[in-house]
Amino acid sequence: MVEKLASGIFLLLFFGGPRILVQSVELSFELPDNARECFYEEIKKNQTATLEYQVVTGGQYDVDVVLEGPTKEILYRQIKTQFDSHQFTAQATGVYAACFSNEFSTFSHKLIYMDFQVGDEQPLPGIDEHATVLTQLEASSQEIHKSLNAILDYQTHHRLREAQGRKRAEDLNERVLWWSLTETIAVLTIAVGQVIILRNFFSEKKPSQMNYQQVK
Repeated sequence: MVEKLASGIFLLLFFGGPRILVQSVELSFELPDNARECFYEEIKKNQTATLEYQVVTGGQYDVDVVLEGPTKEILYRQIKTQFDSHQFTAQATGVYAACFSNEFSTFSHKLIYMDFQVGDEQPLPGIDEHATVLTQLEASSQEIHKSLNAILDYQTHHRLREAQGRKRAEDLNERVLWWSLTETIAVLTIAVGQVIILRNFFSEKKPSQMNYQQVK
């Protein structure tokens, strides 16, 4: 079992692009066949965490996912799923593990995207400590901030779809190429065979010519 420690990581990019400074792990990784990888995050009691994942490429685009608590209790489990998002509140302080398994596959490795966020997003500087009603400029800044976060999430999902579509197109192109080569070889083989058979038909001697040679 291959394990990766992901505790205390604040910023990890997927395909580039800025992210808001929150305690989270966002990455893409390769999961070989017959392999299992786990990512660990320390979460305090009553903190909210969200696990989001998607199989980008590989096989039937499925993976087994298990989320375990500090005492190895199973909080979430999915078998052969392509994508999902799970939000939970920690009932105890400790290290939580998100494990991805490809042990059911014997030859296909997977490329998996994962986003493991812990806690709420930090507010804009000065907004949380504001004692009075927000001014129009501050309210507009907060709305722009939320909109930019939504745009970043949309960009991430579009990158995932783009990578998935590109991989499927490459696989389809490879299959069409091999199928075309097979058909070309089959056509050439049939053509050569027909020529040989026709030549054998015309090269046989007629019975009258054979009798004439015997008489001579």
